[in-house]
Amino acid sequence: MRAEARVVYLAGLVQGIALVAFPAASTVFTDPSEYDLSSTQYGALFLPQVVTAIAASLLGAGLAGRFGLKRVYLAGLIANLASMSLLLASAFLTSNRSLAYALLLLATASLGVGFGLTVPSINTFTAAFHAGAIDRSVLVLNALLGLGTVLAPVFVAVFVGLGFWWGLPLVAAILVALLFLVSVRLPLRIETDQAATRPKLTIPARFWVYACFAVLYGICETINGNWSQVDMKDLGASTTEASLALTAFWGMVTVGRVLFAAIQRRVPPRLTYHVLPFVLVGAFAAIAHLPHDKPWLGVLAFGLAGLGCSALLPLTISFGQEELTAMSAAAAGGVIAFYQLGYGIAAFGVGPVLDSGVELSTLYGVAAIVAVVMGLWSFVVAGRSAA
Repeated sequence: MRAEARVVYLAGLVQGIALVAFPAASTVFTDPSEYDLSSTQYGALFLPQVVTAIAASLLGAGLAGRFGLKRVYLAGLIANLASMSLLLASAFLTSNRSLAYALLLLATASLGVGFGLTVPSINTFTAAFHAGAIDRSVLVLNALLGLGTVLAPVFVAVFVGLGFWWGLPLVAAILVALLFLVSVRLPLRIETDQAATRPKLTIPARFWVYACFAVLYGICETINGNWSQVDMKDLGASTTEASLALTAFWGMVTVGRVLFAAIQRRVPPRLTYHVLPFVLVGAFAAIAHLPHDKPWLGVLAFGLAGLGCSALLPLTISFGQEELTAMSAAAAGGVIAFYQLGYGIAAFGVGPVLDSGVELSTLYGVAAIVAVVMGLWSFVVAGRSAA
């Protein structure tokens, strides 16, 4: 099982790289000399991803009951490989921008399938492989996923400097293919596979509490992850400084997950869960008032936002899997599905608002209000004596 656990953790790292490939390349997509996408087109790019990710997340438990969780996980890897391959192909077709954009839409749709099947699967594997320390193991897994999200903008910055930004999807495709070849040789069997074949149970009312939190979190994370570089460019930052802000955000997401996993014996996870949304409130307030001549303040502010986001999603998943025992096999997928709904609201909704003349700074002020609501809602999710 040690080998299986290591491969599952590695899958989190690789999935993180693939997940942020598109936001990391936002400056390439909006560059007039490349894809020349408007804010609305860039935002619409993520709609197929949201739709397919929600569908895959919700169907994943049923598919695992019929075909086994391992096959669902492997199917997710294949979808990720298809996504990175389509993104790579689009880079050589920018002379025909309509065709290139169509390939990008297919690529994000494939990424949604990959994310929706892979992430709930590896969270379920991790919880099963570390039954005595679910909170800690899920935090570690998501820290590695976060590390992958850090590497994506770094890869883009490096490859842009070398003159071929498409090195990112090429590297990601190779990593996914290698991961598939290793995973297919492992048994990856857990009791959840058998439990998933039992008759379907009614969704507990408490699940919707987790679902609401996941939507709010998805909005808060995505307005940072997908729009930070655009905001930095609006403030006059260079491409490198904009990439650094996104790297700082995902970097602090990762650092926070590692930190809170390490100190959970001294700092109860529920306390972390209640405090972090209000850290995010402060970060959004700072981002909304960033000056135009000090881009390094933007890097710090987005880093603080990353810390605020860090442990919230993995703790929501682990709390849900511990409490919703009647649907533990589907809890991770359900939370991921509603997280993706929030992702879609922020990924797509911001674009048309920007094109209508509203500034991003105003939207970050609105996001601060969303974070306040999320902080209050955290007491509904994890306010009980036993989460």
